Amino acid sequence: MSKILFSHSYYYKLDPKQWKNKTPFPPLGTLYAASLLQKNGFEVSLFDTNLLDSPKSIQPILHQTKPNYLVIFDDGFNYLTKMCLTNMREACFEMIRYGKNHNCTVIVCSSDATDHYQKYIEKGADFILQGEGEVTLLELLKSIEENKSFDDLQGIVFQKNNAIQVNKKREVQQVLDEFPLPAWDLVDIESYRKVWKQSGQEFTLNIATTRGCPYKCNWCAKPIYGNRYNAHSPEYIVNEIAFLKANFGVTRFWMCDDIFGLKPNWVQEFNAKLKEQNLKISYYIQSRVDLLLKEDTIDCLAESGLEEVWVGAESASQKILDAMDKGTTVEQIYQATAILKAKKIKVAFFLQFGYLDENQEDIAKTIAMVKELKPDNIGISVSYPLPGTKFYEKVKDDLKLKSNWTDSDDFEMMFHGTYNSNYYRKLQRFVHKEFRKLQGFENLKLLFSEPSSVSVAKIKSIAKLGYYIPSAFLDTLSLKKMQQHGS
Repeated sequence: MSKILFSHSYYYKLDPKQWKNKTPFPPLGTLYAASLLQKNGFEVSLFDTNLLDSPKSIQPILHQTKPNYLVIFDDGFNYLTKMCLTNMREACFEMIRYGKNHNCTVIVCSSDATDHYQKYIEKGADFILQGEGEVTLLELLKSIEENKSFDDLQGIVFQKNNAIQVNKKREVQQVLDEFPLPAWDLVDIESYRKVWKQSGQEFTLNIATTRGCPYKCNWCAKPIYGNRYNAHSPEYIVNEIAFLKANFGVTRFWMCDDIFGLKPNWVQEFNAKLKEQNLKISYYIQSRVDLLLKEDTIDCLAESGLEEVWVGAESASQKILDAMDKGTTVEQIYQATAILKAKKIKVAFFLQFGYLDENQEDIAKTIAMVKELKPDNIGISVSYPLPGTKFYEKVKDDLKLKSNWTDSDDFEMMFHGTYNSNYYRKLQRFVHKEFRKLQGFENLKLLFSEPSSVSVAKIKSIAKLGYYIPSAFLDTLSLKKMQQHGS
């Protein structure tokens, strides 16, 4: 069978904020696709871009391996790829050029290519896979190998007779256990472990237990899986965990699902399967506050090893949550946080500023919630319009100059919000400083009440109060001045 060189177009080093964290994850979506093609007899290799700094490094690999196909298959489980950052788009364009220079058939599957297939075809890509790509890729390669027509092949875009042909989209895979385990053998796991060492955190690998999200937050883009939600069986996931522990000694995991454990009784069965195989792990997840309040969900999560939950709190203004079609309440944020903390599970908030019609009262409520609930971590963004969302349709007329961020720390307001980009950048820094102040004061209390439990990291947090207190105060003055000048 023909040779396939798999790759993807996310480079942590081209996204300084993410590279600074030193917590990179292998390209899981790419590994799923590679595994399926491997199983079907193709000769498969991987050029993993995650830890590299330039697309140029693919050139010697193309020269050495001489693949028939270059498949740039982005990791759709990584939220960073869904942001369609222009740094990564340009890197992909460069990789397409190198692939064509080496006479490869170039196939691209990504959120950005799904949304902007014309740009990728213009840059030389032979085929774009729209949406979930594994089965489409397999069928496409078989058609090419057997010299069959592509006209009825679902899920592809290609050039025909000097025009772009967009075929019917493919339905997403419903029985996920039919996919073989990701091709973890293609990844240099030790190179990831070395980077993680610099973060001071325990080495962690990424696992996807589900695909998609059935909720309809109107700013959330879903170009790969749409609004469908399908889950692997608990048995499949526990077998993957057992494999990763046995082969790489990993016992900590990032469950990278948009929503973890939504299927009724899934968490309970997962807990039981872990016990059956005597697997003790720790993991962290993303979830919704309303889901966490159902039945004995939190009890089972805690028992199975849950360490931290990232919840899409977004705002402490019910007006803003309703405008986003979030489907949750501020009260639920408070309830879920209290229960998780009582179970010794860390709580982290995703917060979003800058949504349409947000005002100072809404911003103040969100900051007050952070101070009151004292989450263990926060991630802040400004509202970011992406194609295919209701939010994008509301603001698309404003997106003339810029419609994508350069990297994940860009923070540019791309539509006419209440304030401009400079205000929201300052606001983001201010809220982070207020959060660090909170942590410093909490650790200071701990130093007096339980001195033996205070780590070096907590002592550093206390020491940094000398910076955060005056700096946050100065930011307050700057923000008030910006408000008065309408900036």
